[in-house]
Amino acid sequence: MKLVFLGDSLTWGGYGGNFVAEAARLLPQHAIINAGEGGNTVLNLLERVDSVLETQQPDGVFVMVGGNDAISYSQPATRPYYQQAQKIPDGFVLPETFARAYRDLLARIQLAHALVWVGLPPLEYNPETAAAMRRYNALAADAARSLNVPTLDLMAELAPGDVPPRPPLTLAAVNLIGRRVAAGWADYETERRREGFTYSFDGTHFTPQTARHVAARIVSFLALP
Repeated sequence: MKLVFLGDSLTWGGYGGNFVAEAARLLPQHAIINAGEGGNTVLNLLERVDSVLETQQPDGVFVMVGGNDAISYSQPATRPYYQQAQKIPDGFVLPETFARAYRDLLARIQLAHALVWVGLPPLEYNPETAAAMRRYNALAADAARSLNVPTLDLMAELAPGDVPPRPPLTLAAVNLIGRRVAAGWADYETERRREGFTYSFDGTHFTPQTARHVAARIVSFLALP
């Protein structure tokens, strides 16, 4: 079976743990394709899903997106990045826009006669991002339910119930990601402990240990033959 993982930087795995690579290791009998791109919102996925489907012709697609949508909506200082780098109008994705685009995304995958599963991503940076993520995940779950798409709620499983307050995210935090990737920085566990995060090292991205746990959880959820 050819399985595509479609999403943002959590799926890409180039900054933090790579759960898709771990899933591929656990599923050696299947062809695993990583179609994650850092910074993507659901609008970016909707824009490129037809190309992915045409190029890869997958038997199934695991979709996980929404973190950037929630951040763009709840952290206004990050919007110039989303407007300039991701070409998002006004630099943020409204909840109603997210809901409509998410349902269209799942429908396009189904029209390509591919199986589809949804993962609901976690966020633990600050209470504002966590609340926005829960709101957007609820919209994604509603879209999935309307199309009979199975859903795995990783926010419920990974994120702490009580997220401590932290300063708003800024462009400096976004730019730090690029600098660290370019420098090959990988001191994830030290950063997680220093900042007091639970499953991530920056409130968003998985540590390698978390990525291994997420991969095992997803493989169990997919229940592939």
